[in-house]
Amino acid sequence: MARRERVMRMSVEQPLWRALTAYRLLTMLYAIGLFVTAQDRFVRPWVAIGYFVVLVVWTLATLPRVANAASCTKRFLTADLVVALTGILLTPVAVEHSRIVSGGPTLPSIWTAGAVLAYAVKGGWRWAAFASLLVGVANVAQRGAFSRDTLHNVLLVCIASIAIGYVVEVARASERTLARALEIEATTRERERLARDIHDGVLQVLAMVQRRGTALGGEAAELGRMAGEQEVALRTLVAGGLVPTSRASEDASQGALVRAVEEPDEPTDTSPRDLRPLLAPHAGSRVSFAEPGAPVFLAPVAAKELAAAVSAALDNVRRHAGTDARAWILVEDEPDAVIVTVRDDGPGIPEGRLAQAEGEGRLGVAQSIRGRLRDIGGTAELISVPGQGTEVELTVPKVSRGKAGSGR
Repeated sequence: MARRERVMRMSVEQPLWRALTAYRLLTMLYAIGLFVTAQDRFVRPWVAIGYFVVLVVWTLATLPRVANAASCTKRFLTADLVVALTGILLTPVAVEHSRIVSGGPTLPSIWTAGAVLAYAVKGGWRWAAFASLLVGVANVAQRGAFSRDTLHNVLLVCIASIAIGYVVEVARASERTLARALEIEATTRERERLARDIHDGVLQVLAMVQRRGTALGGEAAELGRMAGEQEVALRTLVAGGLVPTSRASEDASQGALVRAVEEPDEPTDTSPRDLRPLLAPHAGSRVSFAEPGAPVFLAPVAAKELAAAVSAALDNVRRHAGTDARAWILVEDEPDAVIVTVRDDGPGIPEGRLAQAEGEGRLGVAQSIRGRLRDIGGTAELISVPGQGTEVELTVPKVSRGKAGSGR
């Protein structure tokens, strides 16, 4: 079944936008409440009322703008900051001078911080520093002098917004790193799957053509030589990587994109499958098959992958131990796992040969056996003593930890 590319979008900053939306609403109500409770200290209340009408309309109308980074454009940020600065500068016009001197709040009050925080979440700490600087200048201008209270308020907004902007930048970098890691992991798994398929099919056929052609001689020997060259080239390609990794999106306004190969749809029949019929065809004059007298049930995909791993182990016996070697397959149905052991009486594997074979692109053990068992949550143990044969023990838990065990 064909696999599909699945695109996931990650955005660790989205909760910040939701929080900012709530903050703007609450601080708008707070600013209006301050006006209602202290309207007797306003020398021109109609100026404050006019400004609050604009503030309410602007806040409610622009809620979708602060829903995500894509909607929060530079033009909107500029207009939003202008609304905040206008309210600060209108404060001396609407409020009596004594209230300003005593450190009373400006018309927008802490709503102004929301405009600065929008800069921080959108553009990081540098944008936040720029917006908070303008707010500080406006506060000094409306007071007509530089005071300790003004410095305190300006520094509070500046430090908070810069800190949030810095955290956003770090979060975005971490998000891109995580997205890249997930892509690499998905690509590696797909590469391993393709490598197993190629090893179990194309490479085996090329190797057989090379052996038979060499044995027949003549034109067949030339064909065998060409097949051998193609086998080496294909093994090199498999070892080097078949699927190029793609780059995760770095568009901060949308979040990081993760492109991963999606697994094919699970089979509609997810009922447990008896493993014995899948392994029984291997029995023959040189292969002995021992199994319990009762069905050995596994999830369909787990049973299929385990049977393929056994086939790969027997292929290795034929290729490396010779056609005269004997092999034994033993199936054990334990309470929590199924164990399949493949043993032969061949010459065994010299120390270091498996690592050398993997470096040469020969992935029979690394991918066709261990890779398959790893994908279904199982393990593969290989024991080999030179001159005493090789034993491969494949263990698959009945409640599989891998993706293939979902059918159980």
